[in-house]
Amino acid sequence: MVDTVFFAELTWPEVEARIAAGAPVFLPLGATEQHGRHMALNVDVVLPTSISARAAARTGGLVLPALAYGNRSQPKTGGGPQFPGTLNLSAHTFSLIVRDVICELYRQNVRKIVTVNGHYENIGPTIEGIELALDAIGRDRARDLVILRVDHWEMVRPETLARIFPDGYPGIELEHASVLETSMMMALRPKLVDLSRASHDGPARFLPYDRYPKPSEEVPPSGVLSLTEGSSAEKGEWLLADCEAGIVEMIEREFRERVAQ
Repeated sequence: MVDTVFFAELTWPEVEARIAAGAPVFLPLGATEQHGRHMALNVDVVLPTSISARAAARTGGLVLPALAYGNRSQPKTGGGPQFPGTLNLSAHTFSLIVRDVICELYRQNVRKIVTVNGHYENIGPTIEGIELALDAIGRDRARDLVILRVDHWEMVRPETLARIFPDGYPGIELEHASVLETSMMMALRPKLVDLSRASHDGPARFLPYDRYPKPSEEVPPSGVLSLTEGSSAEKGEWLLADCEAGIVEMIEREFRERVAQ
C-alpha cells in the first residue's frame, strides 16, 4: 500500500481498503483568488489542503483533491472580482458540487467526512451543500454518517492570536492576504511569497452597508485588506500547529463518541 494521505495518489483497491478500515475523508474547500501582489492565487487551496494532510496523517485519514474554485469573492472579505486571476463560482454551483461529492463518498461507504474550508465566502454554500447531501441521501439512511465542517481559522487559539496581534486582532474578514495567511504560506510554500512586493496600503475601511456594484475604491489597490507587516514563517507554524491540533481533537471527540453510541 502506498504511504500517502492523498486519496488521488492511491489505487482503487487501496482506497477501498482504507475506507473499509474507517478512514475519515477530508475535503479541502478553497478558491482561486487574488492574495495581494506578494502571494500566489492558490493560497486558499494550499492552506486547507496542507492542514487536512497534517490532520489526516495523525488520524489515519485520506485527503481528497481540493475544490480549487470558491464562491464569489466579496470586497469586504476577499477584495472582490475586479482583480485579475480571481475565478468565481456561484453559491448554487458550489453547494451542488459539495452535495455531489458527499453523495459519492456515501455511495462508496465513507461515513466520516471532514470539510476543511480556506475561503471565507464558502461558508454558507458549504452548509447548504451538506444539507442538500443529507436530503439526497435521506435523513434516515444517513444516521450512520458524520460530517464535520470547519473553517481552519476557527481552530486558532485566542492566546495565539494575542501573541501575533498584541495591539488587537483585526478580525478574520480583514485578514485576507494579511498576517495570518501570509505567515502560513511562508511556513508551507515560501517560494510563493515575496514580501518585497507587498504594498502597505491598508487596512481597508469599508462603509457599514453594501452597495452594488461595489465601489472599487473601498478595497486597497494591492488587494490586501489589512497589513502584511509582521508576517513570518515562525508565526505560520504557530497557526498551523493550532489548526492541526484543533482538527485532530475534533475528529477524535466526534468520531469516537459516534462509534461509542
